[in-house]
Amino acid sequence: MNLPETKTLLLSLHDGVLHLTLNRPESRNAMNRSMVEEIAAVFDAVRDAAQVRAIVLRGAGGHFCAGGDLKEMMSGGLRQPQAGEPDPIVSSSRKFGSLLRKVGQAPQVVVAVLEGAVLAGGFGLACVSDIALAHVEARFGVPETTRGLPPAQIAPFIVERIGLTQARKLCLTGAQFKGAEALRLGLVHETFTDAADLEARLGAILKQILACAPQANAMTKEIILNAARQDMDAVLDDAARKFAGAVRGSEAAEGIGAFMQKRAPKWAS
Repeated sequence: MNLPETKTLLLSLHDGVLHLTLNRPESRNAMNRSMVEEIAAVFDAVRDAAQVRAIVLRGAGGHFCAGGDLKEMMSGGLRQPQAGEPDPIVSSSRKFGSLLRKVGQAPQVVVAVLEGAVLAGGFGLACVSDIALAHVEARFGVPETTRGLPPAQIAPFIVERIGLTQARKLCLTGAQFKGAEALRLGLVHETFTDAADLEARLGAILKQILACAPQANAMTKEIILNAARQDMDAVLDDAARKFAGAVRGSEAAEGIGAFMQKRAPKWAS
């Protein structure tokens, strides 16, 4: 596996965990076109990489992500496209939606560490993580409508994450809130107070993830995601086929054998 070269991200792979850090601290890690393309390229590169079992997303400089780079968007020109010409704003917006799907559907477990600003597109990234940890003072919000914009590509993922009723309130008021409220809403799973607390919580979660068989985790994640998007009979039929494949696969032989022999499976040792 070759990780792509990046200018807006910091990448570090250690013991099966890829740490991906958004690295535009001067703009609170606002996502420009380059960052969106680089995140997508990284997720493409590791999709089939057996050595990457978890991906930790966080931001440099004390902030997760303040959303999209509005300065870049507005500097690109707002003219209407000519007949038959693709609309660059439509294309750019849709690319971000595709990125959110790519992150959300990655076979690896995606863990988001949320500090400082977690706004707009950063809020969207938090919504597609599998596990989210938030600093108690992190600032969450979907402020697009206060800036005359809809949270176009983000709103569907907010609905998936916290439900229609809460999504309506957040998106239609632009209200901002901190980590404790994010925990109450179900946006995040745990909060932390300082670096030592985060290290302990993140370490415990990664240990739990690495104790799980990677292929079984990938199958399980796909089944869970399909449950909300397909006819239930189709979901169960697909899950049965996945289960049969897993029973006949090497992970089940190793995992069940390890359980019977009272030892740790190879992927956890």
